[in-house]
Amino acid sequence: MKCLILAAGYATRLYPLTENFPKPLLKVGSKTILDWLIDDIEGAGLVDEYVVISNHKFAHHFNEWASGKSVKITVVDDGTSTNETRLGAVRDIQFAIDQLHLDDDLLVIAGDNVLDFSLQKFVLYAHSKQTSCIMRYFEPDAKRLVKCGIVEVDADDRILGMEEKPAQPKSNWCCPPFYYYTRADARLVPAGIAAGCGTDAPGSYIAWLCTQTPVYAMEMPGRRYDIGNLESYHKVCDEYKGIK
Repeated sequence: MKCLILAAGYATRLYPLTENFPKPLLKVGSKTILDWLIDDIEGAGLVDEYVVISNHKFAHHFNEWASGKSVKITVVDDGTSTNETRLGAVRDIQFAIDQLHLDDDLLVIAGDNVLDFSLQKFVLYAHSKQTSCIMRYFEPDAKRLVKCGIVEVDADDRILGMEEKPAQPKSNWCCPPFYYYTRADARLVPAGIAAGCGTDAPGSYIAWLCTQTPVYAMEMPGRRYDIGNLESYHKVCDEYKGIK
């Protein structure tokens, strides 16, 4: 299994902190955000390569960071240099697949989230389902729902429908940016793009995929710290205690 880490954003809301430095390499406590994620996933022993998808502006930072790691990390430069010219998450995923000729199960994660639970639980859940999977968490705040990917599920966790940033949310289940694609479903990314799925938010591909094949949604077993601005970054630095 390969792990694709989405890290091609520009984090403009964190300026000046991220004006010339990538958000996933910011430190939270003793480690960078990326190190928290990779050190956890590595414990499952199922990933044989980590692929960091970067923009051109920050690729050298990721290459320098990766050079000191003992695990196999490949940095892919998507060639963009500004927030206005970014490819979008789904096109970045396809770019990495094409550049590296990937043909494997894929764990696809956003590289800028801090978790207090282990992603190994999600990987094991997906393996038990033998299908593509996502996570979901209950969001009671209606104002936040319209800014998220919203998923409807049945009693067995199967996705009935998903929509990114809906004007009228059909449930309170939000989808965080952590996905598992089976090899067969990873091969369908070009078909999803050709069919008109959104390409900016990574969940847009899942919204299309669940209309083609069964996709399941595991309830998130802990908390995700979303670092969206300077205030939230300083808050997570003060509060974060590691993975439980």
